[in-house]
Amino acid sequence: MVKVSLLVMLVLTVLISMVLRWREQRMPAVAQAKRLGLMARGKKGLDRWVTAAALAALATLVVVGGLHWLRVWIG
Repeated sequence: MVKVSLLVMLVLTVLISMVLRWREQRMPAVAQAKRLGLMARGKKGLDRWVTAAALAALATLVVVGGLHWLRVWIG
């Protein structure tokens, strides 16, 4: 169960990061017209991955916890 949770969390992190990047490119308020420096690009990318990992961890906890409680209530 632990390996499945880690795999789900990894897949969700990648998917959420892709969605966040797509959203950044589509939103004119978020996208900046000027070119960012190396440090700013790195920080922006790191922030995106940390946000994606946090959301993936939360989603995994909710799903796995829900499955656990469902199994407890059923029998």
